[in-house]
Amino acid sequence: MHGTHRYLLQERVVYGEPAAEAVVAEVAALGVERVYVTTTRSLAGEGGLATAIAAALGPRCAGMFAGVSAHSPRECVLEGATRARAAAAQLLVAVGGGSVIDATKAMLLCLWHGLTSEEQLDPYRLAAAKPGSIDPSRRPAGQENAIRMVAVPTTFSAAEFTAGAGITDSRQRVKEAYAHPLLVPQTVVLDPAATLPTPIEQLLSTGVKALDHAVERLCALASNPYSDATASQAVQLLTHALPAIKAQPGNLEARLDGQFGMWLSIIGGARGIGVGASHAIGHTLGGSYRIPHGITSCVTLPAVLRWNVETNAPQQRRVASLMGRAEDEAAAAVFDLVAGLGLPTRLRDVGIRRADFAAIAEHTMSDRATAGNPRKISGPGDIVEILDLAW
Repeated sequence: MHGTHRYLLQERVVYGEPAAEAVVAEVAALGVERVYVTTTRSLAGEGGLATAIAAALGPRCAGMFAGVSAHSPRECVLEGATRARAAAAQLLVAVGGGSVIDATKAMLLCLWHGLTSEEQLDPYRLAAAKPGSIDPSRRPAGQENAIRMVAVPTTFSAAEFTAGAGITDSRQRVKEAYAHPLLVPQTVVLDPAATLPTPIEQLLSTGVKALDHAVERLCALASNPYSDATASQAVQLLTHALPAIKAQPGNLEARLDGQFGMWLSIIGGARGIGVGASHAIGHTLGGSYRIPHGITSCVTLPAVLRWNVETNAPQQRRVASLMGRAEDEAAAAVFDLVAGLGLPTRLRDVGIRRADFAAIAEHTMSDRATAGNPRKISGPGDIVEILDLAW
């Protein structure tokens, strides 16, 4: 066994505290005077969480951009960065799900490098030829003074625990990856009450996405005690928390367990243990077909597990055991969990046609996660086999 563990340049995770109070305390500790809030329209209305945080910040709030939409389109990133620049922001506070958090990360790139057009973003895309790499040449000058961000997640996407961002090029209808060590939020605030305004289907489906993070890492052929330990705990927490939230939506203890599970689900990525075809296909379904990433995991993960089982059966047995289904296949355990949450389980449930399979397969072959799948994917035909299992 050999490898490298990369620690995130993340200073603090505050959990179980009211979000507005925690953000005010973090801003005071950081000593900044001009804070710019990024969010969605739904959270920026009267009584919305972003509105409450902006009000709590008082004169330190330099403004708010509420125009982030699903899948973090480039145009939203550029508009948000332009507004933050005009406000002379010293810190960004992202309030929302994965789309808001990823868009805000990309806004940081724009602010660091003075980017004002979509074409100027192109050189900063993470090269497909460098899986897991972060180009040190893209560190901003004087990085110790670079503008950073604080994240207040409202879903279980786990975007706040990575140094990468998935941004959509709307013209090409593709999801692009950007990465830099300082894109990871400086502070994350995990307030279970912050998830209450999130529609229950969205919250639960992002919980399945978190489960996907953990399961694909546990099922990878590469292994590491750190990654295995965090992913295993994540599977157990999420398997119990998600049905509990479904049964009692106001259960804050279960929501906090979901946040802990989400956090643990992705942290193994810092060790370099990657994900596979479920994530790869999900990127295509999200970027090209506008299917929310939580929902993509609902329909792809069981099928990918079934397709991979001839290669990683021991790892899949471990997953099933952690889910309390030691006598069953991992694919069945995941499928039943998703169905029990009332979420879509088939591609046909989310509007994907068999006629779409060839295009999805071709596009997915260029995704970085495809190469990390435990069972080798030799060409688009293998992706079509998985899609057929998910149909």
